Amino acid sequence: MEWLTKAFDAVVLDWGCALLQGALVTLQISLGAFSVGLCIGLLVAMIKMTRHGLLLRLANAYTTVCRAVPELLLILLLYYAGGDLINWVLAQLDQGPAPINGFMAAVVVLGIVQGAYAAEIIRGAVQSIPTGHLEAARAFGCPRHMIVQRIILPEMLPYALGGLSNLWLILIKDSALISVVGYNELLFTTKQAAGSTREYLLFYLAVAAVYLLITLLSNLLFSRFDRRISRWMPAH
Repeated sequence: MEWLTKAFDAVVLDWGCALLQGALVTLQISLGAFSVGLCIGLLVAMIKMTRHGLLLRLANAYTTVCRAVPELLLILLLYYAGGDLINWVLAQLDQGPAPINGFMAAVVVLGIVQGAYAAEIIRGAVQSIPTGHLEAARAFGCPRHMIVQRIILPEMLPYALGGLSNLWLILIKDSALISVVGYNELLFTTKQAAGSTREYLLFYLAVAAVYLLITLLSNLLFSRFDRRISRWMPAH
């Protein structure tokens, strides 16, 4: 009983606010990176389906590198090399070095990495759309932007949702990798708390429970969204 009281005081009273703040930062990073990854993925998927020579080779190189190189290494390369590149450009313009915003860097870096996976998910979903729907739209003289807006995007969403939901859950866990560059998200805060109190098992179990709770809530939201958009699909 005494150990439970001590554990409650350490996790809830002493470090509760810090852990809650870390969880909120993790969600903010994940939401931002997920949005960036979706935008990049949609653009790369469209490039791959247009089969334009140079752009297609660049898109294939991007997805190949991001899926082949470990994500931790990509984060380190993009974070540090990207910062050096920005400061080098500023130096060429006779400007002083600019501080790198940790939050924006985390969002952009994770978004670039996740964009490669999102591109393949979206491309597969678009290719699952019955070709007759697209041919009918072209036969009616619909412009390309209307075909994308009214047919491709709504119809590909049910096919892509399963893969995108998995990508979101992976992104929640990958956000912990940002702790290697010293940004104060959930896992980094937990390391600080565990090192300060020497209660390593207690805090790591607590943060595992937080990640599990986020995952369960995410699954619930995606399941409800999936049931809602399933009504768009034709009955077989």
